[in-house]
Amino acid sequence: MKRFFLIALTALLGTGISYSQLLDEQNVTIVMDLQPVLQLHMTTPDYIEFTFDDIKDYMAGITKYGATILKVSSSVNWDLYAVGTSTSAPYWDQQIVYSTGGGGNAVDNLPLSCLELHQYPANSYDGSAALISDYSGSFQLVNTAPGVLGRNTIFVSTTPYTPPTQDDKYIQGHAGAAPTDGAPAGSYLTVGGSEPSDFYFVIDYRIVPGLPPVFPFAAIQVGGNYQSESLLPGEYARPGIYTMNVKYVLIEDQ
Repeated sequence: MKRFFLIALTALLGTGISYSQLLDEQNVTIVMDLQPVLQLHMTTPDYIEFTFDDIKDYMAGITKYGATILKVSSSVNWDLYAVGTSTSAPYWDQQIVYSTGGGGNAVDNLPLSCLELHQYPANSYDGSAALISDYSGSFQLVNTAPGVLGRNTIFVSTTPYTPPTQDDKYIQGHAGAAPTDGAPAGSYLTVGGSEPSDFYFVIDYRIVPGLPPVFPFAAIQVGGNYQSESLLPGEYARPGIYTMNVKYVLIEDQ
C-alpha cells in the first residue's frame, strides 16, 4: 500500500514539471536588386567601305552582305533600332575632296538616307500600322528606282538616342503602348532551334549612287510618308571620301 502511494505521487509530480528551453537568434536581411539588363553584341568590321571606281558600280550599286551580326540579351521587354547620323547630319561628313570642279552642279551635301539596310529575320513585334516598319524587304531592283520610297533607307536623326516614332523603322519591337510592341525578355544564348531568331539579326548594306550619281533610293519619312532625298536634276555628287556612323540602339520598351 505504501509502495503504490509513492509510485502514484512520483507520477503526479512528474506530470507537473516543465523545463524552459534557452534560445538566442540573430537576423540578416537579404536584398535582391534586379537591375534591368540589356546587352547588345555586334560582330562587324570597324569600317565598311564602299569604293565606287567603276561605272558599273555607280549604276548597279554595291551591296555588303552579312556585314553586321547583332545578338540581343535582355531581362526586360526591348526595342532595337538603327540610326544613321554624323556631325553634319542629315548629310555625310566630307573627309577628302577629289575635285573642286563642276561648278554649282557638284554637290557635297549627300543625304545619309542613301544608305540602305536589309535585315534577316523580320521584325516579329511590330504592333503598329506603319507603312514600312522594318528593313526586311528585299533591296529593290535598280531599274525600278525610285520604286517604293523608303523601303530600305536607314532611319536618320540628329538626336540618335531619341527612339524612332511609330511611323519609322525598327529592327525589332516598335514604338507604342500595346503589349505586343516590344520584344520579350530573353537571349540568343537560350533560344532553341537554328539561328537567326528573334534575338539574332544579320544586316546587309547597299548604296546605289546611280548615273549621274544622285542616289535615286534616298528617302526620308515625313509625317508618315516617305519623300525623296535624291539630288535635284542637273546635280551630281562631288567625288571624294565621305563618312557616316550607324548606331544600333537597344532600349527598354516603353
